[in-house]
Amino acid sequence: MSKTLLFVIASDGYQPIEYGDAKKVLEAAGHQVVTVSDRGTIAIAKDGSNVNIDKILSNCDTTSGDALFFIGGSGALEHLDNEDSYKLLREWEKTDKSYGAICISPRILAKAGVLKNKKATGWDGDGELAKIFLDNGVEYIRQPVVVDGNAVTANGPSAAREWGEKIDEILQKY
Repeated sequence: MSKTLLFVIASDGYQPIEYGDAKKVLEAAGHQVVTVSDRGTIAIAKDGSNVNIDKILSNCDTTSGDALFFIGGSGALEHLDNEDSYKLLREWEKTDKSYGAICISPRILAKAGVLKNKKATGWDGDGELAKIFLDNGVEYIRQPVVVDGNAVTANGPSAAREWGEKIDEILQKY
């Protein structure tokens, strides 16, 4: 069954491998990926490449798609770690729709409170993820991809394809 997924990326500094690899897996499985960002019509990746933006984050709600996933990259915390993201995530969690994040972005989900009492993973190259997860009631699992209920998290670019595959599996259930 085809689903519409919202992939939220920073307008500047998103991780292109995480975005591209997961998107390819999900589109090959028949899903539609809608690219969402904090502003503008084009997002610039950390490697200088770019993609067109389909929707602005502040204009999204739980009727905008069947699943919600945040892509990482150096710009994620600067552009997406904010009340617009938290509000949408909290609304999303109240539904039975799938959601998640990859790389640095699981921190945003943790701060929004939508990973509380769940197992999750993410990038911890700066040594801060374990504390952020602990402070927000998240059990840190040091694996490339972690699925807990309808939440799917991954630790970075090397896990992007597997993350996409796990998202597809979850979409069959939710």
